Amino acid sequence: MSDLGVGLERRGPTPLWEQIAGSFRERILSGEWPAHMKLDAEPELARRLGISRGTLRRALRPLIEAGLLVQARGRGTFVSSTREIEPPIVERMLSLAEALEQRGVAFTTEVCSAEPVAPPPRIAALLTLPPGARTARLVRRRTVAGTPIALLVNYVRCDLCPGIETKDFETRTLFGVVEHDYGLRIEWGRRTFEARAALPEVAAMLEIASGSPVVYLEQVAYLGGGVPIEYSDVWIRGDRVRLSWLLERPRDAIEVEIRGGPL
Repeated sequence: MSDLGVGLERRGPTPLWEQIAGSFRERILSGEWPAHMKLDAEPELARRLGISRGTLRRALRPLIEAGLLVQARGRGTFVSSTREIEPPIVERMLSLAEALEQRGVAFTTEVCSAEPVAPPPRIAALLTLPPGARTARLVRRRTVAGTPIALLVNYVRCDLCPGIETKDFETRTLFGVVEHDYGLRIEWGRRTFEARAALPEVAAMLEIASGSPVVYLEQVAYLGGGVPIEYSDVWIRGDRVRLSWLLERPRDAIEVEIRGGPL
């Protein structure tokens, strides 16, 4: 999580929790904290702010009630999206390549580019990177039976996986490299799916007409302890790939909130 930059007036008339809630609200509404960004764990966040956990929880409560933050049991507190329904679901954390391998589908991977870069601000925030930090940016295209089916753009934290851009991603998967070469275990992730019209550059890579429907997937993958390690943009040809999941029914109640009017 980036620098909090909350200047608290500890002797002023406004309670500390209200000052913190106001600062967090401004960062969320301005887009400085993007949707799906994970906040630090409560003990660490309270320590950085120099306040008690009780004061912190009081500051977070109105933001959660307003739908600006969402808490997932065992995962942490995230900036929510005002445009999406996000019920918590349980699924296996498989990449597209791993899913294809399990189904016995032969595919090839073309590495279009692999280089260390300064990530865009939104992605840096999602990966909790400080200013000036670098990520490895990978652009790959997956092909089945001579037909491109997916375009993948990944950003991987260089501090956790130094030199990962030099690995052989034509024959190996990204998750496999992270876990086997760097000894890190990807435990869970947050995925968002949308139906989109392919922009010209995406359409060209997938060999479809500009504006054709594609499935867009945004993902943040996490290590143990809620440490984000990788961000993905993935575009999948809807005319060639059908996505399905085996889901577990949660034991606890699911709260679904629809914001922004009826769908």
